[in-house]
Amino acid sequence: MFKLIDGFKKLKLIKNIYHLFLLIILQFYFSCTNDSPQYNVLFIAVDDLNDWVGFMDGNHQTRTPNMDNFADKAMVFENAHCPAPLCSPSRTAVMSGIRPSTSGIYNNSPHFRVSPVLKDILTMPEYFAKHGNYFTSARGKIFHNDTGQFAEKKSWVNFQEMNGITMNNHKKKTKNMLVNGIPYFDRKQGSLDWGPIDVSFEKSSDAQTALWAASELQKNHERPFFLACGIYRPHLPWHVPKEFFDKFPIEDIILPDINVNDLDDVPIMGIEMSDGLTMKGDYQRIARHEKKIEAVQAYLASINYADECVGLILDALDNSKYKDNTIVVLWGDHGWHFGEKLSYRKSKLWEESTRVPLVISVPGITEQGSRSKRTVNLIDIYPTLIDLCDLPRNKTNEGRSITPVLKDSNIDWPYPSITTMGYGNHAIRSEEWRYIQYKDGMEELYNKKIDPLEWSNLALEEEYVEIKEELKKWLPGLNNRIRMKEIGKRGQRKKIVTGLY
Repeated sequence: MFKLIDGFKKLKLIKNIYHLFLLIILQFYFSCTNDSPQYNVLFIAVDDLNDWVGFMDGNHQTRTPNMDNFADKAMVFENAHCPAPLCSPSRTAVMSGIRPSTSGIYNNSPHFRVSPVLKDILTMPEYFAKHGNYFTSARGKIFHNDTGQFAEKKSWVNFQEMNGITMNNHKKKTKNMLVNGIPYFDRKQGSLDWGPIDVSFEKSSDAQTALWAASELQKNHERPFFLACGIYRPHLPWHVPKEFFDKFPIEDIILPDINVNDLDDVPIMGIEMSDGLTMKGDYQRIARHEKKIEAVQAYLASINYADECVGLILDALDNSKYKDNTIVVLWGDHGWHFGEKLSYRKSKLWEESTRVPLVISVPGITEQGSRSKRTVNLIDIYPTLIDLCDLPRNKTNEGRSITPVLKDSNIDWPYPSITTMGYGNHAIRSEEWRYIQYKDGMEELYNKKIDPLEWSNLALEEEYVEIKEELKKWLPGLNNRIRMKEIGKRGQRKKIVTGLY
């Protein structure tokens, strides 16, 4: 009897050892294949997309069913802001993890690698490839461009050039007249153009980019992947297929609330950023030619077009074997004005320029349909993703991991967002306040709880001194500029970087 019991014990021990051995083999197998618990990353950037999306409160006329559907399955950050309200400095900060005030990259040129701070920095895809053996691939605009030096091809294991009809120059304007019927005088003014074009959706460049990403999600990947897809619209010019314009009848368009006296209490540098009092400025030109409604229609059409592209990618993920182990990040690089502060475009430090869509889905962590009011910044994406993917911490990152917020949307989060526009100009955005300080020391302060449209600058009122002092503590302590000098003979002169100052 006892021998029989001992025999059962030995058999059970052998069985447990076998199960343990099998578990070890399976863990090893899964660690070497993409069917493992190791997260993949699907990274979708939409250019110039402000908060006019259905899952945010920017404009109720918008149509973004695909992005809304994704938001219902993920976490929406209602108070997310950009590191800079301009393409290159924002994307440079996101992809390098370094603030504009540290790198000295404040504008769309020069290329960010000229900065001594960023010369040898490991960008996000480089870090994933080096420290996680990720297969990194991209197409479209992820860094500042989708072609040439500014595409930063070397950061990717696989970078694909865009193809398809770009729509930028598809419909030619006359010598001094835009397609939208507004006369123009220089290149910058010429970019603010719009109109429907006779191009099929499937042949357009962004749709081609989305279809490429969709095809990548159907492949068998032998290692975890970081797949990035940059959708160019609603970046200017707003030339998209006519079917998207048709969804927004001109007679139904409602304009944003505008205060024509909004610049009365704004410092001179803010007024200069706005350009709203200049007769050749965008606001005055569009108002003079009575094109405000058409501009809104064109932007809504372009957003709807972008949403269709995003839908192609997300549907492909849902129908792939990677659905349950892929982190998805959907983000816009900065906001856009439509007359607020008498301004169009971006490049300002007010809410319309800085607030962006940010939606993140992490299998096993984020709750479907969750939303957070905590203030975050796009520069936090880099440290967050390496945290979630269990990669070693990158000590150069100046953002912070928002994983705690992903796990608990209402967690105490005392960190405001910092947005920089040009040397020495910063906005500090907390959950209740927006504080702006320009390089000449002038200030703006808005109470977002009672003044969401930022119509009343409180900076000069004595009762808010303590609040300003508290917000000032978050201003960057370092404000670098890139020092350059010209060398060479006349006719062959070029600029070289000599350091920071």
